[in-house]
Amino acid sequence: MAYRIIQWGSGNVGTRVIREIARRPDLKLQAVFVYNPAKTGVDAGTIAGIGELGVKATGDVRRILALDADCVIHAPLSSKIYGDELEEDLEAICTLLASGKNVISTVGYMYPKVYGARVVNKLTRACRLGGASFHGTGANPGWLGDLVPLTMTALSGRIDQIVVREISDFSTYPSPEIILDTMGFGRTPARFREGSERYADWLTGLFRESIQMVADGIGLKLDSIDTNFRKALAPRAFSIAAGTIAKGTVAAQRWEWSGKVGRRKRIVHETVWRVHKSMCDEWPRGNHSVTIKGEPNMYLEFGPDWNDDPLSATSLHAVNAVPYVCAAPTGIQTFLDLPWIVGRGAANSSTK
Repeated sequence: MAYRIIQWGSGNVGTRVIREIARRPDLKLQAVFVYNPAKTGVDAGTIAGIGELGVKATGDVRRILALDADCVIHAPLSSKIYGDELEEDLEAICTLLASGKNVISTVGYMYPKVYGARVVNKLTRACRLGGASFHGTGANPGWLGDLVPLTMTALSGRIDQIVVREISDFSTYPSPEIILDTMGFGRTPARFREGSERYADWLTGLFRESIQMVADGIGLKLDSIDTNFRKALAPRAFSIAAGTIAKGTVAAQRWEWSGKVGRRKRIVHETVWRVHKSMCDEWPRGNHSVTIKGEPNMYLEFGPDWNDDPLSATSLHAVNAVPYVCAAPTGIQTFLDLPWIVGRGAANSSTK
């Protein structure tokens, strides 16, 4: 039996989800919800850049709620993922859950407890109303900075510190919505400051989820999770896949989130983001890595070409979670609750 899927959103992640559902015999696309009125009534396959699938996109939430589906993959457009819009996404998720549909989201809420009792209670009530399960996922957070180190700790006898380092060159990343709108690259310092509070709150929330889940996973009680941020401006104009980065605008960001016990940094996640390889020689270079200091010491490094399609990583992690979430008990299902998620449907997907 194929799982009946509703795709919520048709941006970079959503279109990849549609393409993957079309390839897999164990999945059936039931409907697509779109924000852009110009996409209403357009075939989902056309939106995703493949042949027609016989499923017309809709912007009518009531039509979506009335459908009998097994799971909604909730992946709204990247310009709608922080600030007031994040609260709107929480409302949408809860409405879908209460209608009896399992929901997998790529906008956060991977570990909802970091947002407090209000969010946890709201999601829990919606799950109970609909007899449904909720799961938040991603690539990082949602795999690199949490599932990878947690998997490595299975080899540990003592854990003194976990350090995750993501070093990314976004010069070839093709999404202006993510690079310019969401992440704020290419903005003047004044414009970056205008949106930085909401952006920082959103981003910090995501990585606090990751750090807290790792801490809970290894039984470590943290006293605080602290944030440190630096930015650098372009010394000249850069032309990148997402657009143009003008001279004097934000061209590199360095974030560090530290889960502390007392003053000791026990779980650290550092991101170094550049839109051009020439930026900030004094900042760390190299590849993504996970370091565990303890007994034994461990180090895992990802090569520069470890993933040739980062956007697909997020969408496929959500798609591969479908059977696990549909089989899970009612309620919030984090990675600490679900079985080990593997791509068991990917081996039988069409290569055409």
